Amino acid sequence: MNYFVTGGTGFIGRFLVPKLLDRGGIVYLLVREESMGKLEALRNFWGANAEQVIPVVGDLSKKRLGVKPAWVREHAGSIDHFFHLAAIYDMKADAQSQRVSNVNGTAQAISLAKGLKAGCFHQVSSIAAAGLYEGTFTEDMFEEAGAMDHPYFLTKHESEGLVRKSKGLNWRIYRPGMVVGHSKTGEMDKIDGPYYFFEAIQNLSRVTPEGFPLVMNKAGLLNIVPVDYVVDAMDCLAHLPGHDQECFFLTDPEGIRVGDLLRAIMGAAHGPKLRAMNLKFLDKATQLAGEGIGRVKPLQKLGERAVKRLGIPPQVMGYINYPTRFDSTKTQSLLEPAGISCPPLEDYAPVIWDYWRHFLRPDRDNLVRQMDAVFNNTIGRPSLAVLRKNVRDQVVIVTGATSGIGHECALRLGRAGAHVVLVARTPEKLKETMKEISSKGGKAWTYSCDVSKAADCDKLVRNVIKDHGRVDILINNAGRSIRRSVRHSYDRFHDFERTMELNYFGALRLILGFLPIMEEQKHGHIINISSIGVLAHPPRFSAYVASKSALDAFSDCAAPEYAAQNIHFTTIHMPLVRTPMIAPTGLYKAFPTLSPIQARDLVIKAIISKPKRVSTKLGITGAMAHATLPSVTDSFLSQAYALFPDSAAARGLTEEQAAAERADLPTTKLGLAQKMFKQVMRGQH
Repeated sequence: MNYFVTGGTGFIGRFLVPKLLDRGGIVYLLVREESMGKLEALRNFWGANAEQVIPVVGDLSKKRLGVKPAWVREHAGSIDHFFHLAAIYDMKADAQSQRVSNVNGTAQAISLAKGLKAGCFHQVSSIAAAGLYEGTFTEDMFEEAGAMDHPYFLTKHESEGLVRKSKGLNWRIYRPGMVVGHSKTGEMDKIDGPYYFFEAIQNLSRVTPEGFPLVMNKAGLLNIVPVDYVVDAMDCLAHLPGHDQECFFLTDPEGIRVGDLLRAIMGAAHGPKLRAMNLKFLDKATQLAGEGIGRVKPLQKLGERAVKRLGIPPQVMGYINYPTRFDSTKTQSLLEPAGISCPPLEDYAPVIWDYWRHFLRPDRDNLVRQMDAVFNNTIGRPSLAVLRKNVRDQVVIVTGATSGIGHECALRLGRAGAHVVLVARTPEKLKETMKEISSKGGKAWTYSCDVSKAADCDKLVRNVIKDHGRVDILINNAGRSIRRSVRHSYDRFHDFERTMELNYFGALRLILGFLPIMEEQKHGHIINISSIGVLAHPPRFSAYVASKSALDAFSDCAAPEYAAQNIHFTTIHMPLVRTPMIAPTGLYKAFPTLSPIQARDLVIKAIISKPKRVSTKLGITGAMAHATLPSVTDSFLSQAYALFPDSAAARGLTEEQAAAERADLPTTKLGLAQKMFKQVMRGQH
């Protein structure tokens, strides 16, 4: 099956193209001449080769999208589906640019599709095509659209009209709601729609205690959908027979009131506890007030300046009392057999909030930029298709597989078709993880093992080789962290023994146990989850960092010995991750940390590209500082050491003393900065 796609490099397109590739299709991708250099990176992102994704040079503003007539003649009759995604999806864009892209671009796309004799033209429209219709708008309605004062609403309506009026063209139209990030990863390409309110919510959460009660009116009904639901639905509907000349709402069946949206996001931000009340008289009052202010230009400008200071475009505020409900009954019934449904925003609000906080927020500090650099510059976000290409039917062992990073890696590997060997101590948790993988069509096997015990490791190696006959990838993820000063460890030599037993000797036993079978296979990959601490050498982590450093050194020495057998060693110097291992240290709440899913992506990238090591810029900077300015670095770390005490347990405090001390520890970046300032600027002020 052959596809022609415009806007394939855009936000929705980046998720749709892998779906089409999974169907075994060839995708012809409209690409501007100046963007050709990005094509190879896109193929790698999608796990595709040059025969699967083929560029077609063109331009949205030109006749027939600028595609050469000879190419059109050569491929006429061979395109089964023409997906037109290219458009401007931005309420802030000027009217002229929206008309060029949304209306003129659609007209030329239709002309090209007719020239190619495409089987079906798929137009990605928007709920904006309904205008500000008051009441329920169905999938069969079009001419009944309401007011379209904003150019985005008008151009989406007009472009959809062009498709509907085209003769001799089979078409299907998709009207997604306000598209936000991926419901599982949070991935989003820009700040738009509800994201405009996030900065104001963040600021409110900083100055208002968590759980503090607030009340507001529910206001208008919005329709918000995650991008993964949109592409899943579009992919399914596009390939259902017998539904040409139909329109589909890709919307949340219930929608969400503005007050409920803010309540969900405030909950994700650990801010005030918002109670949204349904006070219809306030809806009418705010509508009348808005209309009145709009007639008085000085008041209108004053109001616009006020919302701008909150980071919210004035044109967005006009849709707080959105009057339209979208009836997607027909689409729901078509998607139900495929198990596709729109998740409620409350379920994924923490995920999109977390992604915004780490990757979209414009004034994020330097430490968070390091996290951003890890994924945008170095790691990227490997798609499931790429991973599937690398691990399908391979035996992958994951230690520490029932929580945190290991758990997320195991789930992802299962979805990618790997034979996942789950290793952890607790049989009950192993069964739960295996059940999760199986429920999504994956394959997993469980092995209860305490990696810190030699006998358990030996038994694991024997059983895995007996049951599977091979091992392709070993992920040494199980680990133990101890945060304690050396001066509080004089009589605790067992701390050093425990960390070495698990972090070094346990991992080493598994490596030595599985290397022979990898040698026989003439391929294998060993991934060791190390720590940023190995590069930065933070105080109080001598036992933990020493054990991780030992494994790093072993891997560096062993790697050249096995290069000829195509066996790779990768060390990941993992930054702080929000896992149960760091939960006892409340201080970590003040530092930027990766979510387990973000950490998982580091591991997935290592599986795909097999680098020698994966390190963040922050970690590399720490290593360089130690190598070039050791005395200065020690002085800096000494200040950091003096800034916060050891844990209450390490110093033998009572529970009452520990509780009093915890109350004084910072749990936000602002509190951390204040405490650091006091430490550095000691004296009388």
